[in-house]
Amino acid sequence: MPICISPDLPAYQALRQENIFVMSSERAAHQDIRPLRLSILNIMPKKIETEIQLLRLMSNSAIQVDISLIRLESHVSKHTAQSHLDAFYTPFSAVKDRYFDGLIITGAPVEQMPFEQVDYWQEICEIMDWSKTHVFSTLHICWGAQAALYHQFGVPKYPLPQKMFGIFPHRVEVENALLLQGFDEVFQVPHSRHTEIRREDIERVPELEILTSSEESGVHIVANRNGRQYFITGHSEYDRMTLAEEYFRDVNKGLPIAVPRHYFPNDDPMQQPCFTWRCHANLMFSNWLNYCIYQRTPYRLEDLTDWDWMQHMDA
Repeated sequence: MPICISPDLPAYQALRQENIFVMSSERAAHQDIRPLRLSILNIMPKKIETEIQLLRLMSNSAIQVDISLIRLESHVSKHTAQSHLDAFYTPFSAVKDRYFDGLIITGAPVEQMPFEQVDYWQEICEIMDWSKTHVFSTLHICWGAQAALYHQFGVPKYPLPQKMFGIFPHRVEVENALLLQGFDEVFQVPHSRHTEIRREDIERVPELEILTSSEESGVHIVANRNGRQYFITGHSEYDRMTLAEEYFRDVNKGLPIAVPRHYFPNDDPMQQPCFTWRCHANLMFSNWLNYCIYQRTPYRLEDLTDWDWMQHMDA
């Protein structure tokens, strides 16, 4: 699909070199269609890398999407140049009166801190509350998922004895879920986290449903039964070498880190890992855009405040 972004964004040239159809915002302005309006709250440290990963996955569809990158105002990024943020990111206060078909809230390397001690916790809570009235469907990833489940439903996180790190097999628990259309019964997902959410806490909340899980890495995708929120504990957006880069970074820092499980052939970090999760990653994001948003979202996003999802489920 045409991803509509600024031609000056580093992701634009990176994706074009991969033969991915990206469209400049100037050209998109002359298209006589109503594109999906998607926003990304990117709180990962390596913002450019995350931009490319997410935009690549959202290219696997025939739907045109206008992308807006949102930044926090209560936190200063230490790993991304301020000039990049100023050029391509919009502060949340400047978009909070707008409406979006979809929103992605990424993970962040703060999971070992209590939620309330994160310096931007109040702003994140404000954005999550805003999304319920101004965004049709929201995808929360890793810490973003844990934060939303805690803030909205009181679901706690728990520290793990060692980092959940590697590629793990997962099983589909709910057949015919919109986000999982076309999925195999077993599929691979990368994980990289120090904390977990637990099945028993999810199952106590009647609004929530576990869609996928792993015997090794636990709960994976949780859905709000209203069809508008998804909480994903893994990192399907990761590239082939992302876990390797994390592993060697920690090794070089002298930090205790195990070789990521089921990742390097023969558990040998000197061998190139196999890319075993790419198809399902593309399918999940394509399903989200098509089945969860495009086929369900109201034409007038301003109608979201009065939108009754259950009333429209069979429409």
